[in-house]
Amino acid sequence: MNPLDSFKSQVEANVTGLGADKDIQALSRIWSRETNRNGYTYNYSWLGRPIIQYPQDIMAMQELIWSIQPDLIIETGIAHGGSLIFSASMLELNAISGGPQDAEVLGIDIDIRQHNREAIEAHPMVKRISMIQGSSIAPEIIEQVKAKAEGKQKILVCLDSNHTHDHVLAELEAYAPLTSVGSYCVVFDTVVEDLPDEMFGDRPWGVGNNPKTAVWEYLKTHPEFEIDKSIQHKLLITVAPDGYLKRLG
Repeated sequence: MNPLDSFKSQVEANVTGLGADKDIQALSRIWSRETNRNGYTYNYSWLGRPIIQYPQDIMAMQELIWSIQPDLIIETGIAHGGSLIFSASMLELNAISGGPQDAEVLGIDIDIRQHNREAIEAHPMVKRISMIQGSSIAPEIIEQVKAKAEGKQKILVCLDSNHTHDHVLAELEAYAPLTSVGSYCVVFDTVVEDLPDEMFGDRPWGVGNNPKTAVWEYLKTHPEFEIDKSIQHKLLITVAPDGYLKRLG
């Protein structure tokens, strides 16, 4: 076995061990709970724009984008645009390294605030970014996204907008089928199910009504997808437990 294969085997063993370690899993849940009380995910930016993600999930997405080499990334939820900038910068690195030269990221949001739009449009990575304003589950928006996806070879999907069960389930029904075989539909903020209900204040989502419950419901009738548990076991800290969905067929 060559050194790199040996290293990869050791990593796989590490991840398996972490996934079986109930103590470290419990500690990770406590850590997530307590840091979320203090807005931890708001502390980071990517190339100058707030990204509102755990660094661990940013690393996981980097690994997926490099391994999949998508020519389209679909993202619901834009906020400040940090995730769009991140995805575009990863696609730029892929292109420099011989990957798809015309790869792009499409962001959808019901309300792209003008100051955020201006900042995204002024960013060097805007050349790989397009945006659609409107509800991600509105039929006319879904049709625009499907039109954008036509002719694309490898598509990665990220869902991170309204976190209610019904909304995420509708997004899954609309966009998960666009995911290429071997690629992923990543559903963010499934961690809501694992946090105390009082943490969500007046938000319309909470325990029993969130992205994770939507994922569980979707998978009942969509065997072409499976939860890639190895990713959450590797990360330990993630906003997307049970949310990294790999398309098998």
